[in-house]
Amino acid sequence: MAGPNTREFTEANFEDEVLNASEPVLVDFWAEWCMPCRALGPTIDELATEYAGKARVGKVDTETNPSLAAKFGIMNIPTVILFKNGQVREKFVGLRGKKDFAASLNAALTS
Repeated sequence: MAGPNTREFTEANFEDEVLNASEPVLVDFWAEWCMPCRALGPTIDELATEYAGKARVGKVDTETNPSLAAKFGIMNIPTVILFKNGQVREKFVGLRGKKDFAASLNAALTS
């Protein structure tokens, strides 16, 4: 499903892993059946590797974690949300390029 540095966020660990994280967290809300989500997967894995030790990067399967999708108003997937200090900092809906996510992560790391 994911690369070695890509985390799996669930309803059970989301608060600890994302909302209480000291570093920025990039979360990809996806589903196995979603072709654009699958196309985005390698980009998320690359970011997880590149930002290892600086930011957390992971995925939420909206099929197995529907309450998280509802909580954050996920109406379309893929949706990628950048969290910092437990708050939504930026939300990307649809398939986006790596540079968009990297720019957002870099800004979060320097502010």
